[in-house]
Amino acid sequence: MREMHPSQTTDATPAPLLEVRDLRVSFDTPHGLVKAVGGVSWTLSPGETLGIIGESGSGKSVGLEAIMGLIKSPPGHVAGQVLFEGEDVLTMKESRRRQLRGEKIAMIFQDAMSALNPALTVGTQIAEVYRLRRRCSQTEAERKAVELMDRVKIPSAKSRVRCYPHEFSGGMCQRVMIATALALNPLILIADEPTTALDVTVQRQIMTLLADLQREDGMALVLITHDLGLVAETVDRAMVMYAGRVVESAPVSALFDAPSHPYTRGLIRSMPRIDGASGALHAIGGTPPAAGRMPRGCAFHPRCTHRIDRCRAERPALRPVAPRHTAACHLVEEMTHD
Repeated sequence: MREMHPSQTTDATPAPLLEVRDLRVSFDTPHGLVKAVGGVSWTLSPGETLGIIGESGSGKSVGLEAIMGLIKSPPGHVAGQVLFEGEDVLTMKESRRRQLRGEKIAMIFQDAMSALNPALTVGTQIAEVYRLRRRCSQTEAERKAVELMDRVKIPSAKSRVRCYPHEFSGGMCQRVMIATALALNPLILIADEPTTALDVTVQRQIMTLLADLQREDGMALVLITHDLGLVAETVDRAMVMYAGRVVESAPVSALFDAPSHPYTRGLIRSMPRIDGASGALHAIGGTPPAAGRMPRGCAFHPRCTHRIDRCRAERPALRPVAPRHTAACHLVEEMTHD
């Protein structure tokens, strides 16, 4: 069990562990500068679970990769502030940022099978973290790798530590990735679509495992997903992104009980319900805009059934709806009372 971190307090509102201020990410392309993330701000408290929701291309993963220092420049350009315990990750030396990755902030990538090296055993890949970061001997590092594989509930860890990734199922490969991310006991774990391409039963097992590990270690968790059902069951607070910007942010119960942005409403209405109460599913018409061809005004207005003339001309700012609940819509009052 992790001891309480200095940033954690017994107050109801602990100091943020991570604070993102006006994060912007753009890329040089043959067609000019393309803005992938356009001024995103959010905070993460110790032990909190934040869900970041949105369709593919909304800027979810790119924003988190920028925080981890994984955007190569050029062609990428990152601006804004990312404060971890008060220290700006974006301006610190690369050596310090490299130390932060893994030890303080760790990330589970979307496709576990692609992220693992097929030429090395899974034990070697987990043990490498200890050998490089903790200067452990090969024997000690392998022992720790077995302990981690046991912890993430990989059966027969002592014998399977010498297996290669292709000898594991998708769910077991994801457990290997989780074990690698947890090796240095990070304060923040970022999970980028951790259940993609897994069947429903395995998805449940992976999310239960993450919740158990989070409870044991007291770490904060950022879950990137387009699965609203997963969000409803696992997160404390949800942030909805569209076209590189935050369009709504709220405690998860408020987001589902009183969604205040048409895009959020569309996502919720497109979810199947086990009780059948919602009747037919309602898909959101159209497709998200390409990053290099954003429409004027509200980026969602070409797909929005509530749009007015103002939506075509003026981009809405995030406005308070209720305590800790904001939405970026010109019709937020109408949406709230609808």
